[in-house]
Amino acid sequence: MMRYGVDLRRFNTFGLPAVAERYLPLTDLAQLEGEEFRQAPDLVLGGGSNLLLLEDLPGLTVHVLLSGITWSDGKGRFRVAAGTDWNQFVRHTLERGFAGMENLILIPGTVGAAPVQNIGAYGAEVAEFITAVHAWEYGVGPVDLSPADCAFGYRDSHFKREPGRYLITAVSFDLSTPRPLKLDYGAIRGELDRLGIKQPTAADVANAVTSIRRSKLPDWFLLGNSGSFFKNPVVARSTYERLQQTHSDLPAYPVDEAHVKLPAGWLIDRAGLRGQGNERVGTYDRQALVLVNRGGACGRDVLDFSERVQDTVAEQFGVRLEREVQLVGGSAT
Repeated sequence: MMRYGVDLRRFNTFGLPAVAERYLPLTDLAQLEGEEFRQAPDLVLGGGSNLLLLEDLPGLTVHVLLSGITWSDGKGRFRVAAGTDWNQFVRHTLERGFAGMENLILIPGTVGAAPVQNIGAYGAEVAEFITAVHAWEYGVGPVDLSPADCAFGYRDSHFKREPGRYLITAVSFDLSTPRPLKLDYGAIRGELDRLGIKQPTAADVANAVTSIRRSKLPDWFLLGNSGSFFKNPVVARSTYERLQQTHSDLPAYPVDEAHVKLPAGWLIDRAGLRGQGNERVGTYDRQALVLVNRGGACGRDVLDFSERVQDTVAEQFGVRLEREVQLVGGSAT
């Protein structure tokens, strides 16, 4: 049922104030046949974990609340409704003995948002497991998109590059093919060693990642945030070699022969910004990659501070960080 003048503060993990002029919960696929979906709404809202709301939102906000794991063949293939909590789905796969998603545990948000951002963590990306994205194409109707159609990239996809064309209704995954565990990204091996685990299972890796994330990332119920605010920058190997001359301990992860990925959190930390900010917004004192709402912040406060972070890192390292969050409202670009 359509509602009017809805406060979105509790529907975004930053806890930022914004009012939707019109708000429609999407709970049934039959609703997509209505007049409201002949063209794209002004905002499609999932878990609200990757949004920076800059002001009140005119027009229509659709909140995708379709949920449930609608089928599984018992061999590791799943079709999951878009509004299903991501962490709930990951735990569902692990409880049934299917490896693959363990590095992606505890990422906030919904299943439908996962392919838009091509979410990733600790060396894994969701695109590795997606076989189809099921969507409603405005003005056309239901469509099924292959991974090639989705054009996945690093924290990127066709959905992100062409917003306003599709509303994702479900995602199909294939975990039937055994994959080696990914242990070499971040502190996974160190955490497994701390736990005394020499031959880890997928469940052990999930527990290690959960422990690491909880030790470094704030609970958004207690301290508003969107998780990682910036992408890890991909730079030319020559840029990395230049930085190594003055920062010999700079980590890097190979992308290809000519490029490496640098940890944005390390750059922000070394720029002296971890735990910095003002009374309303700042970087988290345990993980500089996370910007937090310390209380009473609005979207513009967060945006202004994020630009200060970008400028400082660029001045010190010659690397310009790119925001991972989606800016919504005003003159967002």
